[in-house]
Amino acid sequence: MAAPAAASLVARVSLPPRLRPTAASPLGPSVHGPRSRRRHLRFRRSPSSSAGTAAASSPSVPSSSPEPGSGIGDALGDVEINSAATGEPVLFRDLWDQNEGVAVVALLRHFGCPCCWEFASVLRDTKERFDSAGVKLIAVGVGTPAKARILAERLPFPLEYLYADSDRKAYNLLGLYFGVGRTFFNPASAKVLSRFDSLKEAVKNYTIEATPDDRAGVLQQGGMFVFKGKELLYARKDEGTGDHAPLDDVLNICCKVPVT
Repeated sequence: MAAPAAASLVARVSLPPRLRPTAASPLGPSVHGPRSRRRHLRFRRSPSSSAGTAAASSPSVPSSSPEPGSGIGDALGDVEINSAATGEPVLFRDLWDQNEGVAVVALLRHFGCPCCWEFASVLRDTKERFDSAGVKLIAVGVGTPAKARILAERLPFPLEYLYADSDRKAYNLLGLYFGVGRTFFNPASAKVLSRFDSLKEAVKNYTIEATPDDRAGVLQQGGMFVFKGKELLYARKDEGTGDHAPLDDVLNICCKVPVT
C-alpha cells in the first residue's frame, strides 16, 4: 500500500468518542489537571538541570535516582507486557540482568503512529551502537502483538526487541503524558518538521491498520528510560507527538556506564 504524504499522516487517526479512565499509578501525585487525574512518578533532577523549563523545549532530564522509596526499578519489573515475536507475556524484569545489565527502554506512542515508525527506524539504525556499548534495546508500543508485527514487517524492525503493552500499564506507571492536547496541539510536535525526510522514508509502507483497536491508545505519549539493573539512570517523557529523546544523549549516558 502506498503511503500518503507524510505530513498528513500525523493527524489521520480519529479520536475516540469517549476516553476511558486511566488507572492511577501508585508512585506519585497527579499533574494532568482536572480532566485527567492520573498519577506519575516524580524524578529528581540533577543539580545542573534548570528548573521550570517550558514544555515546548522538552529537554532531556537525566535522573540521578528515583525519589526515595519510589522503587521504580522493582515496580516496573513487575509489569507484564507481550513479546511481538511470540505474543507470549513477559515481565520487564526478565528482559535484562537486574543486577548489572544496562537497558534502554523506549516507549513509543502506538504502533499506528507515523512519527513512531520514524523513531523506530532511528532506533533500528542505532542498535549496532547500543550493542557495541553492551546495552539491551527494548522498544514498547501501545497495541496488541499483532499490531506490533505490522510495524515490524513493514518498516522493518527486529521483532525480538519489540514488545506490546495493550493496556498501557508501563505508560501509566511511568506517568507518561496522555490526552488530546499533548497528541495534537503541543508546540513540541513541530520538531517532526525538521525530520521530514526521515519521516517520509519511514512511512513508505505505512498502514493505518497498525493503529490500536482501542482508539484511546492514540492519545498516549511515549518516553525513554535507561536502567542499570534496577537503577534508573535517565528518564525523559515526550512532550507531544513526534517529540522524541535525542539518541546522542542516551548513547552518551550508556557509554559512561561500566558494563560488567
